[in-house]
Parts: sequence; C-alpha cells; structure tokens
Amino acid sequence: MPDPADKTVLRLREFLPYRLSVLSNTVSRGIADLYDRAFGLSIWQWRVMAVLGENAAITATEIGQFTAMDKVAVSRAVASLLDSGHIAREASLEDGRRALLSLTAKGKDVYEQIVPIALGAERNLVSALSAEEHAQLDGLMEKLARAAAPDRDLW
Repeated sequence: MPDPADKTVLRLREFLPYRLSVLSNTVSRGIADLYDRAFGLSIWQWRVMAVLGENAAITATEIGQFTAMDKVAVSRAVASLLDSGHIAREASLEDGRRALLSLTAKGKDVYEQIVPIALGAERNLVSALSAEEHAQLDGLMEKLARAAAPDRDLW
C-alpha cells in the first residue's frame, strides 16, 4: 500500500485531469438522460447532431475534430444516425471521395427540440455560479484549453 505522505502517489481526488473527466462525464450523462428518454439518442449521436446543427455539410473527420471524439465513436454515431434518418451523406462536389454529412428534416426537427433542453440544463448548472465566477470559469477554461492544445483551438 502506498505511503500517504509520499508525494509521488497519484491521488485521483486531487488530480485535475481525473476531476475534469468525471465532472464532464457527469454533466454529459445528466443532459443525455433528458434527450435519451425523449428521442432515444446517445451522447455520441447527439454530439454529432449538435455539430451538424451548427456546421452543415462537413465530414466525419471534421466532426471528430470539433468534438475530440475518436474515429470509432464518430463512425458508429454517424452510421446509426444515417440508419435512423437523422442525417444524410452525399459526395462532395469538389472531391467525390469526401462524404459530407448534414441533418435531414427529421434531424433538424429533433435538433430544434433538444437545443432548448440542453440550454436549460446548462442554465441550471451555471446557476450555481455568480456572474463573476462564471466569467472566471470561462477564462480558466480558455487557459487550460490553450495549455492542453497550444497548436489548435478546442472550441
């Protein structure tokens, strides 16, 4: 058993990457429960739809870049959303080898119903912070994002 006085012991409760991951997963799962019950969508499917709601006609690779999802998760979410009719795929006019994804009318309808749910959940979460704390959190998140990925913007 590690000696608690030993500073080289990893204490997960104090380890920022662990804490951020657990917080992110908990927040995502809480919101996902809301749209899963109503629309039968997974976290990964909703993330793909959310990106397509903001960025029409992009590739699965670009979705992976926007969301930091791995290729397998993006591929599975895209396949299921194609099967369910929420998204469509068509060849790029500039490069027929590239497949562009976009929301279908059905997908847009679901997207427009989920957005207020997601924004309401965000408001509920942020209501735990004062306006000053919220601004500080935004600034701190920007700093951490730049430190984690100095070569690109995360959002």
